[in-house]
Amino acid sequence: MQDLLTKFENLTIQSDFIFKKVMSRKRICKHLLEELLQIEIADINYLEAEKTLEPEYTSRGIRLDIIVADDKNTHYNLEMQVKNNKNPDTDTYVLPKRSRYYQALLDIDLLQKGQPYDLLPPTFIIFICVFDFFEQGNYVYTFKKRCLENLELELPDEATTMILNTKGTHGDISKDIKSFYDYVNNHIVTTDFTKQIDDEISYLKLDTKVRREFMLMEARLLDERREGIAEGEAIGIAKGEINANIATAKRLLSMGLTVQDIAKATSLPIEQVEALKAD
Repeated sequence: MQDLLTKFENLTIQSDFIFKKVMSRKRICKHLLEELLQIEIADINYLEAEKTLEPEYTSRGIRLDIIVADDKNTHYNLEMQVKNNKNPDTDTYVLPKRSRYYQALLDIDLLQKGQPYDLLPPTFIIFICVFDFFEQGNYVYTFKKRCLENLELELPDEATTMILNTKGTHGDISKDIKSFYDYVNNHIVTTDFTKQIDDEISYLKLDTKVRREFMLMEARLLDERREGIAEGEAIGIAKGEINANIATAKRLLSMGLTVQDIAKATSLPIEQVEALKAD
């Protein structure tokens, strides 16, 4: 319990939990989008965030996305990315395919059955990364689909992916976005905007309801991790037993026992024992 309390007190904007809570404040989220895209937004409405502000502890997972729509029906998905994760099986970074998957998730909820495709609204998938994924030093990497035969030819599907690099060193960003980067990286308050964010985080940490929500969420995630470890151990034991039975079957085959007797002794299917014999 004390460990969870300490963890809660030490949370920063890099935490998914705190990031979502802060970006659920309309004035902060709206200003971040305006400064990032250099546009004026009259208002924003929360979509997925409204449905998941209160976590569902009976579910297998808790979505931490922030999804909002502005007054022109442009949809935005914002997410904090702290680790540049790799798939250990393929040794490839997951962020590019994650962005593709998030775009698919966003689109599938925006079009009802039978509606024409041209009703899909403009979308922005925005990852706020505390690492430079492309190692080019840009503050922002913006992606749209272009024709390889003519790079000036853009596919007008109105889907944009933005990879923000808080460790960037060059590019054209506003003073408030730069101060936001500094705040994400080093908890430095340099503008009124980052002071608003810092004040909001301080307020959240004083809210007993928010603290209780975090602790319940962490307890649920801990239970899921324990269940996953137990399942993994059970699978490992089962695989170990199968391998042992196969090894035993091979020894019995070398001793000249019949396939039927070996199948009974090892609980392996007759077909599998016959395959071992054929090998």
